[in-house]
Amino acid sequence: MSATFRFGLATAPFPESIEQGKQWVEKFVEEAAERGVALVCFPESYLPGMRGMDEPIGPHSPQALEAARAQAQLLAQRFHTAIILPMDWDHPEGIQNLAMVISPEGELLGHQTKNQLDPTEDDIFVPGNARQLFEISGVTFGITICHEGFWYPESVRWAAKRGASIVFHPQATGSNRTGRRLTEWRGKDNGNYEHAIVCRAVENEIYFASINYAFAFQKSATCVVAPTGDCVAYQPYGEAGLLVVEIDPERATRRLALRDKGLGSV
Repeated sequence: MSATFRFGLATAPFPESIEQGKQWVEKFVEEAAERGVALVCFPESYLPGMRGMDEPIGPHSPQALEAARAQAQLLAQRFHTAIILPMDWDHPEGIQNLAMVISPEGELLGHQTKNQLDPTEDDIFVPGNARQLFEISGVTFGITICHEGFWYPESVRWAAKRGASIVFHPQATGSNRTGRRLTEWRGKDNGNYEHAIVCRAVENEIYFASINYAFAFQKSATCVVAPTGDCVAYQPYGEAGLLVVEIDPERATRRLALRDKGLGSV
């Protein structure tokens, strides 16, 4: 019998400040440890909160973000739980949107930048230009951030071709102020987001784990989709909480990804 991989997706409230965000990070990491997960992932740019939404964000503070990352490393070590922590990060040309990956020992394993920005983000973030694989508990995974995971399939195919059995997808779709309250996962009136999530899993035959904020009006749920396209689990719309999922990585055959002849850009 193959080993399973147990992880958590933190559908966290939109933070009012970096300090409040750090408190939510600690809460969810502690809960993740209590529930026996190997890794916990947060929504897009969780510290200080996703820019460009309809929520106020304070001025960019490299020092505050560096302190928050250091605290997250201590939390990972204290609770022996790996963390994917999406953050703003300082760049010579402005701000990058990226996800830090921290081992259960508190070691910084690297980061994944958001390389394909939404057109509305061109004046907010500096795009990255590289991709990286990571490994926790013997499981290889990739990360694709929001817009690029929805609309740039090659960002997921890159990881699947190189050994990832799961790709994590921190995202931010929705609002706390306006919108429609969704009630049915992948309902016919939900828009395209959840359909795209299913496509990323099926077309690569991997697991795809998407993590959204606990917006009052979410446009897509925090959810995990299997290589078959079936929804393994999802967090109820608009509810903050830790979605814990246990998967068999060997079910991610990556068959279709491995048949890619490399005629495109991946």
